[in-house]
Amino acid sequence: MRAVRVHEHGDFDVLRLEELPVPEPGPGEVRIRVAWAALNHLDTWVRRGVPGHRFPLPITLGCDFSGIVDAAGPGADDLSVGTRVAVAPGHACGNCPACASGRHNLCRRFGIYGETCDGGDADFAIVRRENLLPVPDGFPLDLAAAFPLTFLTAWHMLVGRCALRPGEKVLVHAAGSGVSVAAIQIARLWGARVMATAGNPEKLERARRLGAERTADYRREDWTEAARDWAGRGGLDVIVDHVGADTLPRGIWLLGRGGRLVTCGVTSGAEMKLNFAPIFFKSLSVLGSTMGGLGDQREVAEHVFAGRLEPIVDSRFPLEGVADAHRRVASREVFGKVLLEVDPTLV
Repeated sequence: MRAVRVHEHGDFDVLRLEELPVPEPGPGEVRIRVAWAALNHLDTWVRRGVPGHRFPLPITLGCDFSGIVDAAGPGADDLSVGTRVAVAPGHACGNCPACASGRHNLCRRFGIYGETCDGGDADFAIVRRENLLPVPDGFPLDLAAAFPLTFLTAWHMLVGRCALRPGEKVLVHAAGSGVSVAAIQIARLWGARVMATAGNPEKLERARRLGAERTADYRREDWTEAARDWAGRGGLDVIVDHVGADTLPRGIWLLGRGGRLVTCGVTSGAEMKLNFAPIFFKSLSVLGSTMGGLGDQREVAEHVFAGRLEPIVDSRFPLEGVADAHRRVASREVFGKVLLEVDPTLV
């Protein structure tokens, strides 16, 4: 079978399309014949390497993917061969207190396909049975690959960590990213009001179509003044920030009393100066968030399959074009998800 492998960290040239034996599922595991795989920033971090973090190289990339059940190991044969599925990318031990309470992302053995073990940028992939999300007939498998990680991440940020309430004012940075595309829709689903920032007019127009009532082009205007004007004297209730150093320190000042800033990443830098005065004066919360539990994942999937949340596809590349797909993600021109066609004939 074909698989996108990384043997050493580096630029786009370290992405190798190799021939590997088709893997066999073990107890509690299922083999998926992959139709589509979606790229995330996580894929680029595994490719490039992260200082202070060790990835298990060589590794097959890909944490978001969809396809059909191809074979099952002992104890995992309740789904028929040919069943259409997407994959929940996070896996855990299943036995600790965190897993028992549905907080799989807090398990000490939590991992992600394509980061801590082989993923789905391949013709076949092995996953745990509990990570399968059956896809309803008629729902496209390409869209089924485009939502699990980013929509789960945004859901856990807003619903789990921030306990979002109807009518609250939410600022979402980097509107074209997968997490932010999801966050805008989830905030609107919960009855919140949304402002979004981005670096070009086209992204802002698409953000408005998703439900943002106010937008700001950070390259052409002061987004802090725009947010202050939109939020009014009460300030913002929630800020969704995965940009980091370029936005987070200034965002703190825009929150109203009891406001929450939630972050799942720091693409512009992790080290920053932060003024703590408004944090204690206004009883603010600065919240970290990583992924979410399998219960959250299934709840998100129900909304997606019912059409209440919509995965957005930016572009599609053949598996052989994986380097070009990574270049597209790195370009910062993306709105939504970049997909890899593994076997698009599967429907």
